[in-house]
Amino acid sequence: MPEPRILTTPLREVPAWAVLERRLFDEIETAWRAFSDQYCEPDGRIRGAGGFDSRDGVDDLYEPFFNWPAFYSLGGSDEILDRAKHHWEGVTRQLTEAGMLTDEYENGYDWFHQGESLLFFYGLCAADPADEAFAERARRFAELYTDPAHGNWDPERNIIRAPHTGARGPLPGLGPEWQAYSAGQGEMRPYGLPLEYVPGVEHWEDLEDPAGAEAMGRAMQLLAAGDVPVNLAATSLAANRWLYDGDAASAQWVTRYVDGWRERAAANGGLLPDNVAPDGTVGGLHEGRWHGGHYGWTWPHGLHSVGMSTLIGGLNAALVSGDDGALDLTRTMLDTVMEQGVVASVAETPFSLRGGAMARLGADADKPMLLVPYRFGRHGWFDYGPVPMELPTWLWWWTRDPADRARLRRAVDGLPGTDEPVKPFRDKVEAGHEAPWLAFLEGELDDYPVRALSMALGQVARRLAVMQTEVLDPATVHLHFWQRVNPVVTEVLGQLITGTPQVLYNGGLPFAAVAYEDADRRRPGLPPDVAALVTGLDGDRIELELVNLSSTGVRRVRVRPSRFGQQRLAAVVSSGERDGDWPGRSTAYVSAAGSPVTETAHLDAADVLVELPPSHRATLTLITAPAAGRPRHVGAAADASIGAAG
Repeated sequence: MPEPRILTTPLREVPAWAVLERRLFDEIETAWRAFSDQYCEPDGRIRGAGGFDSRDGVDDLYEPFFNWPAFYSLGGSDEILDRAKHHWEGVTRQLTEAGMLTDEYENGYDWFHQGESLLFFYGLCAADPADEAFAERARRFAELYTDPAHGNWDPERNIIRAPHTGARGPLPGLGPEWQAYSAGQGEMRPYGLPLEYVPGVEHWEDLEDPAGAEAMGRAMQLLAAGDVPVNLAATSLAANRWLYDGDAASAQWVTRYVDGWRERAAANGGLLPDNVAPDGTVGGLHEGRWHGGHYGWTWPHGLHSVGMSTLIGGLNAALVSGDDGALDLTRTMLDTVMEQGVVASVAETPFSLRGGAMARLGADADKPMLLVPYRFGRHGWFDYGPVPMELPTWLWWWTRDPADRARLRRAVDGLPGTDEPVKPFRDKVEAGHEAPWLAFLEGELDDYPVRALSMALGQVARRLAVMQTEVLDPATVHLHFWQRVNPVVTEVLGQLITGTPQVLYNGGLPFAAVAYEDADRRRPGLPPDVAALVTGLDGDRIELELVNLSSTGVRRVRVRPSRFGQQRLAAVVSSGERDGDWPGRSTAYVSAAGSPVTETAHLDAADVLVELPPSHRATLTLITAPAAGRPRHVGAAADASIGAAG
């Protein structure tokens, strides 16, 4: 079938957002090289990272590179993909030598942190599906959970057997040896008591007594068994493997495991409980209580950890089954906490995650806003903070359902009024600008692209300045330093180019509303000189602009609705002009515009080719429909290996 004709329009003026977008690509290319040279050894490992004395820390060495593959997939250089793989392999050797990995996978830890460390891996798999080494790892890692022989999953009770699992199966306790939990851990005080029903320990101050600290430590070890909701993030391992080879057992495991939690939530009035005993009973280790599990509703983060993992599990179940029903877990959770919300300022509220919220809100932290409870304990709901915007944003983004849009609008309306909608911050998860981006998509903040790209350029400049001025002492450097100084910034690029929120940081797969291929180089991402801007997402319609900033070269780009082929193109509407005067007579001072014209090409295709003459733009509306085949990693070698699937 011949490629449909896509209309284009000459650039009589160059849009500022396009120039800033390509400038950001250039600055990141300089910055990641500086980071790699300054902080990494020739074999790819991180220079100066110390030893490990607990199960914690694996994620901290992978996280500094978590979004490098994403930058490549947007159109970054071939070199950053090569270097990203080099660093993954170097860090993997480094952690293996430290005794933290077995057969390239974490020995065992909670899935709040495992999900963080695996973002880098999932990004590499999606960026280059033809790399068989990573495809083999994807299959092997998934089988740690889908194959009962590894011991992590109990098929009879449909539970993951412990909060700490991994390459060595379910690990007992929360560490190799039990440790007293004392009040001397000042950084943990904002989170309160890990367990609320330990005899003799009623308040944080009771942990100052060695007997209280010992009682808490022993109780925590004994209760580190059975299943917890953050384990739902393990479904990304199975879904990632399924995207390669369509393995039916992996898809069945995802849906069965998520359905187990759906059944427990239904029995709890719709709200997800946070603990399942080894015998499969909810509350079996907590005297029948539905709350109190490790990384659950009571301690330490509540909604922040339970909500994100639950959403990840729901999205993965929807991906492999085509049924969005599992997302009801997230809907019920959001509705419950918003119904319990209060109006107050973060600055005046003792919120356990207050530091991060204050940094994101800036001067607006003093203003009243909707605060929702993150945690539930013996005295009911507590620990009030801002709605974690990634939850309603991703929920609506996936379904494009009006009811989910109303839920998202309720969360946005609860934010404080502001004179500075695009705040100049960036934390390790590189999210937090969902509200102004959504306002742009709704036509309420037209200058968001320019403001957001300018902000992102400032963040790259700041990180380069830190690298140039801060001297690291290996004896005192914080293990999070490299995450904090990572100069690859992708939140804004992902929003504008692909129409997608920042990836869910505790183990989400790298979905995208729009994906691109450089048609001449046959690799993912935008061609050189091309900038892209998704201007609207509404149901089955995606509005998009492409600009070729080259004044001499033709650029050809393939545009695909959805990264993994969940959607196909039913039609493409393009706009241009007829009878215009371009470039115009040499003696003319202006180039006269022609009459506007719009054409609709009806098709049934995975993508569409857009050819951009020098200094031209394309304005498109993609009309999408669910694809007939299964979603998959899209790549030439990967497609060949899975035959006709999808």
